[in-house]
Amino acid sequence: MAKRPTARSRARSTHSSRHWPWAVLTVLVVAVGLFVWFNRPITGYAQATSAYSARVACSCRFVAGRTMEDCARDKLAGMELVSLSDDEEEKSVTASFLLVSSDKARLREGYGCVLEPWDD
Repeated sequence: MAKRPTARSRARSTHSSRHWPWAVLTVLVVAVGLFVWFNRPITGYAQATSAYSARVACSCRFVAGRTMEDCARDKLAGMELVSLSDDEEEKSVTASFLLVSSDKARLREGYGCVLEPWDD
C-alpha cells in the first residue's frame, strides 16, 4: 500500500522547487563576477605561458633536434593546459593555452627561435 503525501511533505517539495532558479542565478552571477575580476591576471598568465612554451619548445624541437613528444615532457608545473604543435616546413612551434592565448615561435638562422610579434 503506497503512502499518501502529507501536507507537510507537499509544502517542503514546493518550497524547495521555487528556490532552485535563484540558486542557479546566484551561482551564475558569482561566476561572471569572478571572471570579470580575475580576467586580466588570467589573460596575462595565459599569454606569458603560451609565449614561454612556444619559445622553449621551438628551441627543443629545431635547435636540439628532439621530437615534439619528448619536448612536451619538459613543460614546467602549471603548464599542463598548454598544447603544442610543430610545423616542420616552417620550422615553427605554436603553443596554445586553452582558448585564451596562442603564440608561435619560429627558427631564424643566426638568432635561434624567436617569437612572432604580438598583435595588440
